[in-house]
Amino acid sequence: MSALRVRYQTLEFGAVDIHVRSLRDKQEFLDSGGAAEKLGISSASWPLFGVVWPSGQVLAHLMFEYEIAGKRILEVGCGLGLTSLVLNHRLADITATDYHPEVGAFLSENVQLNHGRAIPFVRTGWGDTQTTLGRFDLIVGSDLLYEREHVELLAGFIEQHARPRCAVVLVDPGRGNHARFSKLMIALGYSHSQAAPKNVDYLAQPFKGQILSYRR
Repeated sequence: MSALRVRYQTLEFGAVDIHVRSLRDKQEFLDSGGAAEKLGISSASWPLFGVVWPSGQVLAHLMFEYEIAGKRILEVGCGLGLTSLVLNHRLADITATDYHPEVGAFLSENVQLNHGRAIPFVRTGWGDTQTTLGRFDLIVGSDLLYEREHVELLAGFIEQHARPRCAVVLVDPGRGNHARFSKLMIALGYSHSQAAPKNVDYLAQPFKGQILSYRR
């Protein structure tokens, strides 16, 4: 089986450059030893972790200026870890998670590309009831509500790892599941607001999604 083909990108955040090693395109696939298949990740969904998505860019730009002082931060479903890389550049207390078995290696290489500190990473699923993560002041993620059945799992995972006072920021491209998710978060004691990002000049196409914000 041939090796994965990758590409290198530089994304600009003001005067800051963040370098990312990603898959060449969404057709790449290399499930060594069937690790992803054993986790229920199909060949069609396997490459999705390795692409820089518009929602991920929106979240990363938001976190480039977000108030982070004194906050312990968790990125859920980090993929290539663009947001975590931005927060790491800002010397934030950031921990990253994802379910995909290749994410840890890609994240580690991307940290090295940016000469940053090691980012703690835990491979875990939203249905895992026991993790070593602990609890956080700020939980962030992008394009997480892509399947209807994931809504309850994500809300439960966030509740498991949220401190009593916690902010949650998700960027959703408009897949139609966020209303149900918001109802669950409100039931967990969060206030809810949403808004379109103010400036997306860095994206190649218009962004029709929303920034979903929850606080308690």
